[in-house]
Amino acid sequence: MRLIELPTEPVRPGYWFAPKRYGVGAVPASREGWLLTIGFVALLAAVGAWLPGDKAKLAAGIALVVVFTTVVWMKTDGGWRWRWGGDEE
Repeated sequence: MRLIELPTEPVRPGYWFAPKRYGVGAVPASREGWLLTIGFVALLAAVGAWLPGDKAKLAAGIALVVVFTTVVWMKTDGGWRWRWGGDEE
């Protein structure tokens, strides 16, 4: 039994995320995607715990979100667009 079940729809080689079925965005679909997501959450928590001052925390948090979102966008198989849940291609 696996601790984390990956999505049933595989992504092409070189991609780490699959597009969400509804709405805009992506979900982790590979080990690399899950590791990136877990690392992002850990870094965000570390920034909140260790940086002094609210302005420094906000600036570092925004920078982390921008970098994470850019990598996810570049590594999503199928791109980001609004989806309604059907089998649309």
